[in-house]
Amino acid sequence: MEKIALYKKGIDPTEELGNEAVKKTSIEFTYDATRLKGASFIIVAVPTPINGDKTPNLEPVISACRIVGQQMSRGIIVCFESTVYPGVTEDVCVPILEKESGLKCGIDFKVAYSPERINPGDKIHRLANITKIVSGMDEETLNTVAQVYGMIWWFLLIRIVFLNLLPFVI
Repeated sequence: MEKIALYKKGIDPTEELGNEAVKKTSIEFTYDATRLKGASFIIVAVPTPINGDKTPNLEPVISACRIVGQQMSRGIIVCFESTVYPGVTEDVCVPILEKESGLKCGIDFKVAYSPERINPGDKIHRLANITKIVSGMDEETLNTVAQVYGMIWWFLLIRIVFLNLLPFVI
């Protein structure tokens, strides 16, 4: 919530884009989950801390999926950026989205994954010079995801269709 408050004031807490760019954007920064209703594309980018036993704590991802699932509409693409291990999108996120929304993945909504590439505080590997990987559960989803991310990463996108989601499409 602290980051959202800063963005609302026109302050870039990551120092990736700069305050002027944040002030000029048309993006709406809000705490109000109901503002997700009617969105056609949602990016889930929440922390994935490590538990004491060195396993990933998926609670922030699970919580975000519940919130998104309760607000999403037919036709939406939900793209995950949070750093998670293989299979989390399909095995953890999709079932929660389906349960909370009453929609079916591959029929009513699509999912994508684009691993977070920005390391806050890293002054060498910046938004302007990193390669961005985008993936989608099918070619149509991948094309949309590449188009959305291409507005930011115009220089180099690596595109991947992740085939392990085919059972959700069939």
